[in-house]
Amino acid sequence: MTNPPPSSAEPVYADRVYRSPQALVAGVLLLAIAAWLGGDALLRGSGWTPWFAAAGLLIAVPLIVAFTLRPAVFVNDDRIRVRNPFRLVTAPWAAVEYLRSGYSAELFAGGAKYQLWAIPVSLRERKRANRQAAGGRGSVLGRSGRDVGAGTEAVAAAGDQVRRATADRTVDELNELHERCADRPGAQGVVAVRWAYEILAPVAAGLVLLGVVAGVR
Repeated sequence: MTNPPPSSAEPVYADRVYRSPQALVAGVLLLAIAAWLGGDALLRGSGWTPWFAAAGLLIAVPLIVAFTLRPAVFVNDDRIRVRNPFRLVTAPWAAVEYLRSGYSAELFAGGAKYQLWAIPVSLRERKRANRQAAGGRGSVLGRSGRDVGAGTEAVAAAGDQVRRATADRTVDELNELHERCADRPGAQGVVAVRWAYEILAPVAAGLVLLGVVAGVR
């Protein structure tokens, strides 16, 4: 019996995930508050209060999840997947034009622009990083009073890279991955967008319940 030929498929690695730790913490705290207040109204409220509490929870809980726990960016060598509050955008690297970090992190793909909610941009952090980078260059060159050559420039450049704001560094990493992987056979295709009906459906149900309760009260 002959041995099967070795597989030519490339190994599959887990996606790299980008999320906002601050948003995760805020989401957990808000959900705890909603559960405390809403649960108390459901269990101890009288009259129409439990119905209003149920409608409020149906609206509030999905929205809290959508804007805090849900946003994430998943990347591998073939594509980038952007999970925003109400949409899931999947873009093969070949369909991506570029990523930009301005007032927000943005993905340009398939002729459209998508925000990366999971990568918040802090203008304060960026200004602080720019000041530190400028100060670092000044101190390196100021110690000798002159430019001491390519070695000093390399050190200063390395310092600038470390001092860049978190969102800017992340977007740089994603752009580098895009440039490296856009020509891969597995990175070809078109952008696909799916609405997050698991978020929209309960919010719509909560709004309907709230309208009914308010109308018949």
